Amino acid sequence: MTGCPARYDAELGYWVVDDPAQVRAVLLDPATFRPDNAVLAHTPLSVKALRVLSAVGFALPPTLANNAGESHRGIRAAVARFFSPARVAAVEPLTRSLLTERVAAVTAQLAAGETVDLVQAVAAEPPALVLLHLLGLRDVPVAELKAWSLDSLELFWGWPDTDRQLELSHSAAEFYSWLRARTVEARETGGNDLFGVLVELGLSDEEACAVGYFLLIAGQETTTQLISAAFHRVLTGTPASVEEVLAEASSVPTWRRVTSSAVAVGDVKLPAGAEVLLGLSGHGGPADLAFGVGIHRCLGAGLARLETRVALETAGELLSGAQLVEEPPMIDLLSFRAPKRLRITASLTCTDTL
Repeated sequence: MTGCPARYDAELGYWVVDDPAQVRAVLLDPATFRPDNAVLAHTPLSVKALRVLSAVGFALPPTLANNAGESHRGIRAAVARFFSPARVAAVEPLTRSLLTERVAAVTAQLAAGETVDLVQAVAAEPPALVLLHLLGLRDVPVAELKAWSLDSLELFWGWPDTDRQLELSHSAAEFYSWLRARTVEARETGGNDLFGVLVELGLSDEEACAVGYFLLIAGQETTTQLISAAFHRVLTGTPASVEEVLAEASSVPTWRRVTSSAVAVGDVKLPAGAEVLLGLSGHGGPADLAFGVGIHRCLGAGLARLETRVALETAGELLSGAQLVEEPPMIDLLSFRAPKRLRITASLTCTDTL
């Protein structure tokens, strides 16, 4: 099974490429298909929103996902050390403990006849807590981080109107101010946590904040969404191994590139400066494609796989005795898709035996 030939989607404003072989070829050619637009706002920001961001010095210079320059390798290598296979394997007990505790609490709530949102009750916090542990970050307001993350994803990959943009920009500015404070602190005191490493690497405050901005979002919120997508599939009777979810319904189904020169994708010629939207999941490609390939492959791929696997293992019995009470509303952004909530009750057969 392959995707459709490359084609221009006038409504989205992108050349859409979803044939897995072509997507792979694009990602392996960052010189021609540059990542410059990877973290730009899909919906142009209003003057009012830009003023809010400018007031805190908000800037996202090329660092990781949006960097095809010479500095990318050094930054990526420094951050990758936090996600080594050995370090990821070592957090499985913590991951299992966090998820088991939450699953037990939900099981008790269902037994008492309550309705529970699995996203908030189980999937939301563990990926954030595990990520912060790996990055050596303490005293992080987790509830705020989760809110900042969702707001920033909507601001940069959604379709917010001007009023909503203004609201979201205040949230993004608050997050950025927190990142800058942590960067300044690390510059004064040093340390081995994420910000200490970035400062030691010689990054500017703006570069360190840019790394932190999307790493602290992508490193946990996309996994919360992947776990939520996996739970949804189980609850609807759809095959839901980690690999199946990644291949068919990843929480990051698309990603962006822009052409540096005219180029052919298959038999379709794209002009220089063409905005390209790549289909990473749901088009018959391998599960690994969901994390990208090449120099910008997701650094947290192993961690996301582990956390989602453990979530499915710990919640298996709970999910088998639960049922959805509504068709879940979705986070439905340009590059992020997952259930916004999963409200469940004990299934009738389960209730009858309680």
